Amino acid sequence: MINFTDQLNRTVQLPNFPQRIISVVPSQTELLHYLGLEDKVIGITKFCVHPDDWFRTKTRVGGTKTLNLDKIRELQPDLIIANKEENEQNQIETLAKEFQVWISDINNVPDALEMIKQVGALTNTAPLAQQLVNDINQGFETLAALKGIRTAYFIWRGPWMVAGHTTYINDLLQRCGMANVFANYNSRYPEVTDEAIAAANPQLILLSSEPYPFKEAHIAELQTLCPQAKILLVDGEMFSWYGNRMLEAVWYLDGLVREIGQN
Repeated sequence: MINFTDQLNRTVQLPNFPQRIISVVPSQTELLHYLGLEDKVIGITKFCVHPDDWFRTKTRVGGTKTLNLDKIRELQPDLIIANKEENEQNQIETLAKEFQVWISDINNVPDALEMIKQVGALTNTAPLAQQLVNDINQGFETLAALKGIRTAYFIWRGPWMVAGHTTYINDLLQRCGMANVFANYNSRYPEVTDEAIAAANPQLILLSSEPYPFKEAHIAELQTLCPQAKILLVDGEMFSWYGNRMLEAVWYLDGLVREIGQN
């Protein structure tokens, strides 16, 4: 029996390395592909859009928060890889009574890098996972940074919602030299009013492409609240997908920072 400890300090016991894996987190699904586990992954969610060939061919087990438990039972996985925030607690607790479930908990870049290493250990791909971590760390060491520009990162409209403190997104903003104007809110993803947005007076507003598909019309709407702010549409996957996407995200963020710094 092999024992692993997940990021909630739960013990996961496996008789050997898993041969039938279900991933219910899109960014971790993409990581499993990067680690070469094509033949081991038997189920993914409908939001696991990367890689495209897996999205088109792997069995889908519902959405991240609306898992089809009966479909998962039919597949009889020997390991389910989940996430504290992206999946519904009740569903994961139900599955954990029947299957081995490893759960990540990502609040910042170090958590994400530790997740990569632990998934590597879980799946017998530790050397490749460690090399990925090394490459990501090297990228962050050379990341350009602004000088504390006051920034708001929006994830939703109706109501307005932003990235707050102790989030992976907030950590990335800090590493880019962007001071999150909503970092003092108690909620990780607080709802904010028009009045609160105007009062925060951000110099830079970033509108994420996911989970809400912000468009040019939303730039105009926010510009009326913050006339002096620079407002940009940004790739949400680069700010919120932890895993091997972080390697690409470092270069994306570096380019974004340099573009903002020049304007």
